[in-house]
Amino acid sequence: MTSADDKSNAEQRMLGAVPGQPALGRGPVPGGDHSRHDYHHPAAGWGAARSVAQVLERAGEPVEGFRALFVMNQQDGGFDCPGCAWPDDPDGLRLDLCENGVKHTTWEMSPAKANRTFFAGHTVSELAGWSDYDLEAVGRLAEPMSYNPASDKYEPISWEGAFSLVGDALRSLDSPHQAAFYTSGRLSNEATWLYQLWVREFGTNNLPDCSNMCHEASGRAMTAAIGSGKGTVDLHDWENADAIWVMGDNAATNAPRMLTWLAEAERRGAALVHVNPLIEAASRRTIVPHEFVDMATFHSTKVGTMNVQVRIGGDMALLRGVAKAVFEAAEKDPTVLDHDFIERHTHGFDEYRSLVASTQWSELVEQSGIAEPDIRRLADSYIASSRVIIAWCLGLTQHEHGVDTVREIVNVLLLRGNIGREGAGPAPVRGHSNVQGNRTCGIDHRPSKDFLDRLGAVYGFEPPREHGMGTVDTIQAMQRGDVKVFVALGGNFALATPDLAYTFEALRNCELTVQVSTKLNRSHIVHGTRALILPCLGRTEKDRQASGEQGVTVEDAMAMVHISRGMKEPVSPLLRSECSILAGLAQATLRDSKTRWEECVADYDRIRDGMERVLDGFEDFNRRARHPHGFRIRQLARERVFQTPSERAEFSAAALPDDVDPGDGRLLLATIRSHDQFNTTIYSNNDRYRGLKGLRTVIFMNEDDMRERGLEQFDLIDVTSFSKDGTQRCIYGYRAVTYEIPPGCAAGYMPELNVLCGIADVSTQSEQPVTKHLVVEVTPSQPAAAGDIR
Repeated sequence: MTSADDKSNAEQRMLGAVPGQPALGRGPVPGGDHSRHDYHHPAAGWGAARSVAQVLERAGEPVEGFRALFVMNQQDGGFDCPGCAWPDDPDGLRLDLCENGVKHTTWEMSPAKANRTFFAGHTVSELAGWSDYDLEAVGRLAEPMSYNPASDKYEPISWEGAFSLVGDALRSLDSPHQAAFYTSGRLSNEATWLYQLWVREFGTNNLPDCSNMCHEASGRAMTAAIGSGKGTVDLHDWENADAIWVMGDNAATNAPRMLTWLAEAERRGAALVHVNPLIEAASRRTIVPHEFVDMATFHSTKVGTMNVQVRIGGDMALLRGVAKAVFEAAEKDPTVLDHDFIERHTHGFDEYRSLVASTQWSELVEQSGIAEPDIRRLADSYIASSRVIIAWCLGLTQHEHGVDTVREIVNVLLLRGNIGREGAGPAPVRGHSNVQGNRTCGIDHRPSKDFLDRLGAVYGFEPPREHGMGTVDTIQAMQRGDVKVFVALGGNFALATPDLAYTFEALRNCELTVQVSTKLNRSHIVHGTRALILPCLGRTEKDRQASGEQGVTVEDAMAMVHISRGMKEPVSPLLRSECSILAGLAQATLRDSKTRWEECVADYDRIRDGMERVLDGFEDFNRRARHPHGFRIRQLARERVFQTPSERAEFSAAALPDDVDPGDGRLLLATIRSHDQFNTTIYSNNDRYRGLKGLRTVIFMNEDDMRERGLEQFDLIDVTSFSKDGTQRCIYGYRAVTYEIPPGCAAGYMPELNVLCGIADVSTQSEQPVTKHLVVEVTPSQPAAAGDIR
């Protein structure tokens, strides 16, 4: 048996928390070869095509991987890409896929080698020293496993034994609130429904989810502003917009299929504005791989007409500057403002106008990092465009003031009536494939009274009314010992969360942790006293139940719901579907439930029958889900029906934050993804679009900031973060890399740098970790003195 100290020491080296030793990071253990060059090629194109070919060549089943390309995101019998939530082509005419979707799909299709033989040969303490790349590279999970502390190994357990273990543990708790149930964005709508139903019948709203760490700010902001937590646009609007702004998002990596729509917008003369601290490949040119003539002739298309390199945290000041310029232009030409829309459909306009007028240009320039003439140029482009879409991602939300920033987007749109008409509106760019559907279908630790009333009436029980805990509150409760059982449906909770050392300790403080997963990851290695791994089917695999093969639905980022069906045999006969696993857990937990769990699993139509009785917009669910294009959930705000207390769209008059300059020679650091990465899954140590090869443990810095600190390219550095609660966190042995980023700003990869985000570094507006707004100090690495543990 290996000691817990051995696990901790191995993890500390992976986290980069060992003084005087280069950090290993989460990808393949790096060798000595690394380099960086300026990347000037178009996004996607032949670079993406070569990458896809390499992925298929390395795949365990290359023939199946190639076949998957032609059924992914297709309406006629295809499966929905398990990657991002970008909508499918509504006309169904394209080979509608991207490099990252192919990577994610082939990663899921790997053979099931994480079986009893594998686990018999490795202790958990040994696996703790493996990189996250090596853990996932083992292959798919093959059968249910239970942790044995005596041997420090996972051992086989029957499905019935696993269900009984969970049911007994939950029923033995003093209160249902001593358990928490996490959801990642990959869970289907049907599984989501059964999950929240089980949890609420059990008696708690402790349903933290990945939205608590990514777009919670967007939902709260838009609910307050327009009465809906979702964007109002669809792809037809993208086809008709005169201008599209993309803020805080690197589309080529985070939503590559967006490039197709940006390229088409450029061809018809739309203005394409990218607002981001980093100049990214997605803001310049692209070659869309399924446009074969362009591929053959190397013809690229612009996907950006203006780059606005705002400083980290300066987006709200930039937007307010645009509003100020719009108001000033309206003094000369009143038609600049949509007075009819403002009068009939908005509330709070006069207060907002007064606030903007009182804000000085000097403050807006200082906070945004953008010169006044450039802000005015952006405003001129906005005024010249009749129909404007503003899209955004985590670069805006993972800040203390994320809610206020998203509300400022809505403010700017309201000034010219750019909500509720064709070609215009707000468009949050969601990450995981069904993260929006999870929230629609009940994964919400703060559910509405109306939802709970309907749920209880349909299923014959009294739902809990007390709000539950979000992600950060759940971690803190586990740390205190208030949460004793933790269940996670998908994802890699141990790595996706802030303050990794704190989170690891919190998970190990649980009496039982349960992970429903497809592949081995860090969350199976960082576990409670007892632990279960329950392997589930992937999105690409056939789901056979008593009534035959089943399909599941997902909701994309633009509220389109459609059905997805697997196309290959499961990699192991011992896998179960998420719905089957959840029904088994519910039956083992709830002795007096009126829900017919077995019937729900036998035919998923029965699950959808229940959903349509509770959820607005899901009427005639089974029929509409089978339509080749699915259906769009009705968006009342799109119809200019605003479900706010005033029954109008609300202007926000929030004060500008004053946190863009940390002072004392410190920097603001934002965590980002590499191109060869999907959330916490890392495919290699390369980042093609940023020209980086062979290394992930880097901090991208402004050249002047590096010079001031006496740093050259790839010099070893130590990084210290300063948390809201006065604590500090250090990483050692990273490397400084020059990049086109504003002075005073820096960036580096998640999940590695999540270690720098303290558990107290959470937005008071959204409860999100502020991983795009970390105050850090960067210094040259110092050799560790004997006995120096820093």
